[in-house]
Amino acid sequence: MLWKSIAVAASVAGVLATAPAAAAAPSQVSTEGWGAGNCPQGMLCIWPNWNHPPEGPTSTPSLTTNSEWSGNVPAFNFYNYTSKKAEITWSYTYLGTPLTGTICVLPGGDGDLYVPMYVTKVTWQPRSC
Repeated sequence: MLWKSIAVAASVAGVLATAPAAAAAPSQVSTEGWGAGNCPQGMLCIWPNWNHPPEGPTSTPSLTTNSEWSGNVPAFNFYNYTSKKAEITWSYTYLGTPLTGTICVLPGGDGDLYVPMYVTKVTWQPRSC
């Protein structure tokens, strides 16, 4: 049994030793989400409803901003088409209980809030949020 284990280990080591080294390629940002849709470059866009075909949302955004913002807009989808990290503050009322929270959106990031909510504030973060 010991000889069999050593033989297997030796054959694996031989295969690894003869395998070509991986070429160092520049890393590329993976865009596994949906596209920017009708969000202008340089803006953070928030849409009020579920609408993200592969190219991105096509309905009219409820918010388009590239600066600090506060207010109250309906929100479901978002896309950060800026080079900054955005922190979105949201609010939602569940069975009469008000809930609030924040979500960090990296540049080129997209997502949804799972249920229709309201965005009340957008701030820009110089560090990771």
